[in-house]
Amino acid sequence: RNLATGTPLHAASPPPRPAMPQGDYIELAQKRHGKRLDHDEKQRKFEARAGRRRSAMAKLTGIKGKIYNKQRFQEKAALKKTIREHSQRDAKGRAPEEKDAKEGAVPAYLLDREVQTRAKVLSNTVKQKRKEKAGKWDVPLPRVKPIAQDEVFRVVKTGKRKKSEWKRMVTKATFVGDNFTRKPPKFERFIRPMGMRFKKAHVTHPELKTTFCLPILAVKKNPQSQMYTQLGVMTKGTIIEVNVSELGLVTNTGKVVWGKYAQVTNNPENDGCINAVLCV
Repeated sequence: RNLATGTPLHAASPPPRPAMPQGDYIELAQKRHGKRLDHDEKQRKFEARAGRRRSAMAKLTGIKGKIYNKQRFQEKAALKKTIREHSQRDAKGRAPEEKDAKEGAVPAYLLDREVQTRAKVLSNTVKQKRKEKAGKWDVPLPRVKPIAQDEVFRVVKTGKRKKSEWKRMVTKATFVGDNFTRKPPKFERFIRPMGMRFKKAHVTHPELKTTFCLPILAVKKNPQSQMYTQLGVMTKGTIIEVNVSELGLVTNTGKVVWGKYAQVTNNPENDGCINAVLCV
């Protein structure tokens, strides 16, 4: 015993404290005290940054990367399954039968044929969009002669003693947009001369057999090289987008067609103009 206090030296330990509840304490705190004023905004930002967190996780390697990739694969498979279930309503099927179909009655020998619904139109539209995305069109010139890079670019020597040879001058016809701004001449690698820039093209409509002078909107694809497409170089066989609003073309839904693709059929640097055929 402790002589000063009279208590035993080896007293029993106090009873263990009950464990804190691990369940709904966050919800209870929100009910009692409410949420922060910016709670909804912070939650929105957290969800908006989910893509960045996923891309950071996708860089994992080793066993953690395998586990994460397997989890993402299962999530994507579930998402595709859900989308497929929702899109089944547009699948091919029989047209809804009417009870009283005297007016448009189908003869007996045609009863076993399916009357396709609007899925056919949808599938054709999707195929057309895929073709455009892949850069494949039914063009007048399916094959073009390759052009050497030395023929398109001319080396420009710079510097005090003309030793630097990193600049290139484009010797072919080019297109630049209205809002194009040149880099400072000292730092400009690819020089596109003003005399070789074109804004209009002579486009021939193959069905109407008529030629129109139409403004160029963009260079869609140059078959020679992706770099030529980015620089706006127009050679024979290049697909360009032209403004056809003057022609009064209308879609099936009644909307006016604004831009349409055309293929360059001549060598613009030799002729001094751009001749093209409309892709219809």
